[in-house]
Amino acid sequence: MTRRERRAPRRRSATESLLSIVLVLEALLVFFLTLVVFSLDILAPAVAFSVGGGLFLTMFAVGRLLRHPWALWFGWFLQALLIAAGFLVPLMFVIGAGFAALWTYCFITGRGLDRRNAALYADDTPIDPSSTDPSSTDTKETP
Repeated sequence: MTRRERRAPRRRSATESLLSIVLVLEALLVFFLTLVVFSLDILAPAVAFSVGGGLFLTMFAVGRLLRHPWALWFGWFLQALLIAAGFLVPLMFVIGAGFAALWTYCFITGRGLDRRNAALYADDTPIDPSSTDPSSTDTKETP
């Protein structure tokens, strides 16, 4: 494939876009949570930074891979993991539940938008049926 023959970029679904935004925000939350866990000496520094860094990178990676069905399920698992972080910092029960609610809302809204867009662009007929091209009709004027 030459440079001039590049494929058009893949169009992301609304669900994929919304959920990837949530995962990026959660990755930032995990970064700050890692700093809190380190500063409060809840875990050893090596454990805190390796687990926090791994979760941070995982959330970014899953955010880019949401076009695959398994990544959606893994995203749900990450929501549960974020809530479970409340066992380290109790406030994370509330914050994790808030992000899980945001994930759920974006999932439901994105699916609805995707269904609407699929119905809207399902066929190549014009959206307004009265705006057909008059030259394409077979009717002739009679004198």
